[in-house]
Amino acid sequence: MIKIERLRSDEGARFRTIRLASLRDAPAAFGSTFEAAVERPAESWSELIAQHATFIAVLDGVDIGVARGAPDDHEPRTAELLGMWVAPGARGKGVGDALVGAVVVWAHVGGFAELKLDVHDHNAPAIGLYRRNGFAPTGETGTLPPPPAHLREHRYALML
Repeated sequence: MIKIERLRSDEGARFRTIRLASLRDAPAAFGSTFEAAVERPAESWSELIAQHATFIAVLDGVDIGVARGAPDDHEPRTAELLGMWVAPGARGKGVGDALVGAVVVWAHVGGFAELKLDVHDHNAPAIGLYRRNGFAPTGETGTLPPPPAHLREHRYALML
């Protein structure tokens, strides 16, 4: 059975491990790189957990996915779903739905009116996941910072 756990700020090493796995597996999906993440000081991983709600999917004692929730810096009643990733061997088993659900509940309990995310054009499985969970395209587009700056991202939103 899949379990979703919210990381505590003293679990920085655990967050680092799954974040590095996500960057290794899907380097074009994120705004940071594996190389930059490896160089981060150990204490910074705990600081990241303290800044944003960080949820980990666990199956048989193994961390298999991650998603984060953060307040939007520009819209006070809006939150963002960030850093979503599911290990390749765990895809198609409901892990993504469980992680999205955890962030949706976090945002709802936090009093946010809307939850937004960005996903790039070529990530059809993720687009399907978000649409299945009620997210709709807003029409806003952007790009990731280099190196994957060539990928166009689309913003999706869910009214809470």
